[in-house]
Amino acid sequence: MFGVAEASATGIGRLQRTDWPPAPSCVAPDWQPLLGRFLVDQTGQALTRYLQERLAAGTVVYPPQPLRALAMTPLDQVRVVILGQDPYHGPGQAEGLAFSVAPGVRPPPSLRNIFREIARDAAAGAQAGARTTADGSLASWARQGVLLLNTCLTVEAGQAASHARRGWEALSDEIVRAVAERPQPVVFMLWGAHAQAKQVLLAGRGAAQGCLVLTANHPSPLSASRPPQPFLGCGHFGKANAFLREQGNQLIVW
Repeated sequence: MFGVAEASATGIGRLQRTDWPPAPSCVAPDWQPLLGRFLVDQTGQALTRYLQERLAAGTVVYPPQPLRALAMTPLDQVRVVILGQDPYHGPGQAEGLAFSVAPGVRPPPSLRNIFREIARDAAAGAQAGARTTADGSLASWARQGVLLLNTCLTVEAGQAASHARRGWEALSDEIVRAVAERPQPVVFMLWGAHAQAKQVLLAGRGAAQGCLVLTANHPSPLSASRPPQPFLGCGHFGKANAFLREQGNQLIVW
């Protein structure tokens, strides 16, 4: 749809030692300067050393393509940002897009709750697409301008948040800033404490430009129905499309 070469999506696999550090050309052209700066700065180099050490030790790291979201959704096409925490840590699940799993992989509980909310929200204009229990890939969203970004882009097998505070957060901060500084207003969906911590980055940027910032609990079963902002019933998908309609933009087919 965007004319940008999409990264291959095996979904099943692991990050290989030869894949990191990547060439900036692995992402869409307008993301390349940002990625290039990150890879050569102190934080990016420290992250590279850490990943190389873990991979050299034989550690299984997911996903096989950590930067796939930046390959599939160019900066100038971003209309919605959905911010997650870190990739799924089970075999064959993570495919480099926040909350998404490879085609044919059963959606994990958080993703099932996302689909539940879309179905509930469809009457509000969420433009829900057809879903099956085996279809957990959100690649179609990425192609429509939905940036599916995690705050941390890699994880070790079976160990949630195992690569937190290793440098990824600095990159995701810069990505959020870059989106917020675009002249066209964007929808930010911030689910859970990790995502909502990025809200400070929008002050004086996205807020001043009329961006829509939506917050709710994480869609995990542990928090999806709990106060103060239950995810189930949040109406974010319909609200996002209503905002896009007001801006004269095409609606997202969820």
